[in-house]
Amino acid sequence: MKTIHLNAPPVRNPRRVLQVVAVIVLNLFVIALFSYPHTATADVLSKMGSRGEEVRQIQTKLTRWGYLNDKVDGIYGTKTRDAVIWFQKKNGLTADGIAGPATLRAMGIYSSASNSGGSGGGSSGKYSQSDINLLARMISAESRGEPYTGQVAVGAVIMNRIAHPSFPDTLSGVLYQNGAFTALVDGQFNQPVAESAYKAAQDAINGWDPTGGAIYYYNPRTATNQWIRSRPVVATIGKHVFCK
Repeated sequence: MKTIHLNAPPVRNPRRVLQVVAVIVLNLFVIALFSYPHTATADVLSKMGSRGEEVRQIQTKLTRWGYLNDKVDGIYGTKTRDAVIWFQKKNGLTADGIAGPATLRAMGIYSSASNSGGSGGGSSGKYSQSDINLLARMISAESRGEPYTGQVAVGAVIMNRIAHPSFPDTLSGVLYQNGAFTALVDGQFNQPVAESAYKAAQDAINGWDPTGGAIYYYNPRTATNQWIRSRPVVATIGKHVFCK
């Protein structure tokens, strides 16, 4: 019987062929590795051992709000982690000590992992964007023209009232409590909201309290209520006196 040979080149060096195949496979793997859209890039977060500008921003805000008493050095150490956990607990977030997207949004830090846009940023834990907008409206109405710290202070008083047993335990309950804020009576509450008030609302919700725990404030030039003037004064910021 006559043997039929296929028209194919003879394999002279099998080892060389294997080497060429291995190089091709490796190159394809490298190309795929760098071409694939990495989800990890969109999930950047700061945790123990992290360094950089985002960590510095976290430390700056935590220091301002009273959660962190340490130097701002851009290094995510144990004190920063503990401060993040404290912040997370107060804001209804998962207290894992990792500044992931939800925690960054609550802090008002917007990276590719946490950016959600909008005036005043995203929500802060248990408070929605609508809550932030409502608080900003009251801050603007009550402290329009005040220095920024004074605007945050007004927001802090409102937040302190929510936590105080003598006041309603919700934001809307405090804001709409009968006779609590003159802005609801004189029409200031319905005026356009100052842009700075959104940031002040975010800072107040996040825990910055320039008043040191005040639950009342008044303008000594216009206040006629003698009872409010009898309250212990804890701070004076701008035109407002803050008291307990």
